[in-house]
Amino acid sequence: MTTARAGTRPGAAPDLKPYLRLLTVTQFAFNTGFYAVLPYLAAHLGDGLGMAGWLVGLVLGLRTFSQQGLFVVGGALTDRYGPRPVVLAGCVLRIAGFCWLAVAGSTATVIGAVLLIGFAAALFSPAVESETARTAVAHERGTGTPRAQVLAVFSAAGQAGAFLGPLLGSVLLLLGGGFRTACLAGAVVFVGVLAGHARLMPHRPRRVRPAKAGTDRPARLFANRPFLVLCLVFSTYLVSYNQLYLALPEEVERATGSQGALGGLFALSSLLVVVAQLPLTRWSARRIAPRTALVTGLAVVSAGFAAVPLAPDGPAGLLPAASLVVLLTLGQMLLVPAVRGLVPDLVDDQRLGLATGALSSVSGLAVLVGSAATGTLLDTPGPVLWTVLAAVPLAGAALALTLAGGQRTPEPATTVTD
Repeated sequence: MTTARAGTRPGAAPDLKPYLRLLTVTQFAFNTGFYAVLPYLAAHLGDGLGMAGWLVGLVLGLRTFSQQGLFVVGGALTDRYGPRPVVLAGCVLRIAGFCWLAVAGSTATVIGAVLLIGFAAALFSPAVESETARTAVAHERGTGTPRAQVLAVFSAAGQAGAFLGPLLGSVLLLLGGGFRTACLAGAVVFVGVLAGHARLMPHRPRRVRPAKAGTDRPARLFANRPFLVLCLVFSTYLVSYNQLYLALPEEVERATGSQGALGGLFALSSLLVVVAQLPLTRWSARRIAPRTALVTGLAVVSAGFAAVPLAPDGPAGLLPAASLVVLLTLGQMLLVPAVRGLVPDLVDDQRLGLATGALSSVSGLAVLVGSAATGTLLDTPGPVLWTVLAAVPLAGAALALTLAGGQRTPEPATTVTD
């Protein structure tokens, strides 16, 4: 039986150092500003600007590509110049993008604005995520707090922002401010993030590496077999997670005749993460190895898809869809901190930014291919669709078994102070 750290309640958030608190608050603010705008973008493009449906889809796809597809660029720049200038540049571009989107009225200007917004995230997110992972490892070594537990705080903060952001956007729209006001509110949030990081984020010496040593960096990273396996495993999760936006709406419409209940299901997912992420990760970090958490999480995600054709329709027919959301979210809470915690063990510290970006870019490409494949299955009988979707994370779980197990962190028996 493990002994809890003195002064730490089971399930409580770890006592983070100021820099980790800054990074965590950053993730919360980033998602708050972003999700105050994103949920209403499609309606603004279609209803407000009169764009055709295919053009709305193209604009949204370009935003995703400019973000996920270019994460590897932001990660490489973080390794080269350090996180501070990359984060600050990302904030400036995000502010400019939101302000531009607020006044954009033509197809060309809208596309320019969303590309700028996406590229800003491609700079900002890999820098913050890799720095959080690096600092979490150092925090683990200094205090005994498992890195997965620290990364869970980061994930929960992001989900809290993803939950609060749409509410902020809705309030602004209900008050008559319109989409432009939501964009400007998002820009204001990032002005605050920019000011906070300009003041509090430490300066780090620029890494100057000989040209010969740096030219093969991407090739050496992608020759790292365990890291590539982790990328593929994480890709199966992201392909599955993307079904919240592809297969789940179809299921909700089948069960209820409309997609009106989607908002409540998304809110359920975010609230689960906010409430349960920390205690669940604290338990798993102390008792099971990271690989076990990863495999178990993917198995739970697979069970969520398998439950859809098996669960009886509940009130309003939403029980199968709710079962999927709950199980997928529980699996996510187990596996995402484990994946982020494994990356520093698989790559050199000087390539951590590139690896963090590559993990997202490879997974983003897999989502693009996987979404196209899933789209062709939406008209097939339900049992066929959900069986195929359940097989994807299950294959990822089998692949994850080839990774090294990693070490769970034993519970310290004495109080550790920073």
